[in-house]
Amino acid sequence: MSHAATPSSHFSTLITRRHGQVQEIRLNRPHRLNAVTQTLYDELNDALTAAEQDPEVRVVMITGEGRAFCVGADLKEHKAGRTAFDRRQYLQGEQVVCKRLMQLKTPVIAAVNGYALGAGAEIALAADFLLMADSAQIGLPEVSIGNFLGGGVTWLLPRLVGLAKARELVFLGERIDGPEAVRIGLANRHYPDEAFADAALEFAARVATKAPFSMQLAKEQLTMSGERTLDACLTAELEGMMFVGTTRDWQEGVDAFAEKRTPRFRGE
Repeated sequence: MSHAATPSSHFSTLITRRHGQVQEIRLNRPHRLNAVTQTLYDELNDALTAAEQDPEVRVVMITGEGRAFCVGADLKEHKAGRTAFDRRQYLQGEQVVCKRLMQLKTPVIAAVNGYALGAGAEIALAADFLLMADSAQIGLPEVSIGNFLGGGVTWLLPRLVGLAKARELVFLGERIDGPEAVRIGLANRHYPDEAFADAALEFAARVATKAPFSMQLAKEQLTMSGERTLDACLTAELEGMMFVGTTRDWQEGVDAFAEKRTPRFRGE
């Protein structure tokens, strides 16, 4: 990418860097393979809110520090003495983050650089785009260890891979690598391990060139389309077309097409 990374973070469990218009959020508990804690959920939610409110950010990319994306819950944090209320608050933390990812106005890319298991897989699947290194592994082991699924994955997974394959992934709990995830429609792209970081940023940069209002509307409509009727979708599309027609970016798109040049969208 042409833009150098600008590191900036005041978080204890995250590293945030800006790459041009791409906001990278890197899970940063490598000594625990980025296993999630309540603090990580809270900080991730704060980082997403900050990115969404920043007009310079066109795309959010979540990845992991070290050799994992996120291996799920940090079992060492599940100490004796926690009340049922404490446990519910922790479990709801993942629900809040995954719903936030699905509803964030800014497109989200999950760049799975290594293991993505349990809650880690569910966070990755809640993103708009899932990119994987070839050797990265994603899996849902919850049923295999007497736990249960979260993050809206029971709603999302059948829509991504179909009900039969969703049952297989959930009941067997098998891990699959990048090429297999792409083959079954779980992931969008896979890249060689040594080129993964650059390839993921390049993909994010391509998304970042698109018109922000148009992306926001497309994300909301595509994510929720399964719960809407045809008429409701048509109405939302019509309203969306009318709205973007009032923006400067719409005129820029028209002008750029006529002038045979790449449009420069400003989110206005």
